Amino acid sequence: MITKADKNAVRKKRHARVRSRITGTESRPRLNIFRSNKHIYAQLIDDVNGVTLASAGTSDKELGIEAGGNAEAAAKVGELIAKRAVEKGMKSVVFDRGGYLYHGRVKALADAARENGLEF
Repeated sequence: MITKADKNAVRKKRHARVRSRITGTESRPRLNIFRSNKHIYAQLIDDVNGVTLASAGTSDKELGIEAGGNAEAAAKVGELIAKRAVEKGMKSVVFDRGGYLYHGRVKALADAARENGLEF
């Protein structure tokens, strides 16, 4: 049986492997995803300067989401992060799924971000 700690360690190892290959810049930031059991968060990160350019999550008051652990909530976060990115003049991003499988909530967030103006 795989425990929660083991699953997270495997995810972190996978994320480190992906992060060794991708970096975000000011013109093309990295769209990073963090998923917990109750919430999902997205950040646009400029790795060159070490700055977070925009962020969104299911815990944002602006969204008014009651249950943040489902695909509908993730899609709303994708829309919000795309809106905030476009407002700041960013169209193209590098997608960093954070070591999670591209399925379910992560896929819903990515699809919603693409539909609302981000290219990756």
